[in-house]
Amino acid sequence: MKQLSFSIIVPVFNRPQEIEELLESLSNQDFEEDFEVLIIEDGSSIPCKDVIEKFQSKLRLQYHTKENSGPGGSRNFGMDKAQGNYYIFLDSDVILPKQYLSEVSKKLKSTYTDAFGGSDAARSKFTILQKAINYSMTSYLTTGGLRGHKKGVGKFQPRSFNMGISREVFEKTQGFSKMRVGEDIDLIFRLWEFGFETQYIENAYVYHKRRSTLKQFFNQTYSFGEARPILNRKYPSTSKMTYWFPSIFIVGLDVSIVLAIFGELTLFSCYYLYFLVLIIDASFKNGIRVGALSVITTITQFLGYGLGFITSQFNLKN
Repeated sequence: MKQLSFSIIVPVFNRPQEIEELLESLSNQDFEEDFEVLIIEDGSSIPCKDVIEKFQSKLRLQYHTKENSGPGGSRNFGMDKAQGNYYIFLDSDVILPKQYLSEVSKKLKSTYTDAFGGSDAARSKFTILQKAINYSMTSYLTTGGLRGHKKGVGKFQPRSFNMGISREVFEKTQGFSKMRVGEDIDLIFRLWEFGFETQYIENAYVYHKRRSTLKQFFNQTYSFGEARPILNRKYPSTSKMTYWFPSIFIVGLDVSIVLAIFGELTLFSCYYLYFLVLIIDASFKNGIRVGALSVITTITQFLGYGLGFITSQFNLKN
């Protein structure tokens, strides 16, 4: 395998304050080899140019502005401009631990694959809501570990908030599609079709600040749900019954509440036990306040994804 040369590509839309934290964490990496960072301003009305200038002396930076196309198109734009042979995609709202690039490099050199992904974690300084959202998005009790765990359910599908591909993958697949949501999973399915392999790098995690309000979190998960039936239709062999789980969960919760009003508590008791286990697990990992709030963020996640999934499924059939 030829020498790895990393190009880190970050689309940004109206979030200069987030870019500053990300660039600061990139400038503090313990990685001793050279790498470049490409910030792609995706039609922002609040540009981050002033922030970029602060780091010109600390990092090898490229800063590009373009018309808005969504994150997929911006990543493709970045890969066209990049000089490296391995591209790493990060969201603007992540912060890297100092060993991130070293861990990626070490793993790819020992077990090379043309694509990789990592998980996300909550930093101790994050708000209670951010920690609760992180728990709901990453716990085995809520997502089955799909977003990054060694023993996660099914074949690992890297997500673009923390993901890398080789130049060869880009050349073969032509990069991300025009999908506004689910474009990263779409790319993974296509690179698998070309015979490329993916891997989960356990120590290549990022601190993901995520959405700052429940409404924003709901909207984000709704979009995720909308994308899945489109992907199922495009790649029928990847469709799974487990994708229906959030929708079934929310319908079942509504039914359990109605039945409880009329004195039938069996189904409601099952949900009560589930949420009790969830609170205990989340509290053990993050504290009691995060544990309690994790119930609300989990319901928000299931409701958003479930409604988006059902709506998209219905629209595709009409």
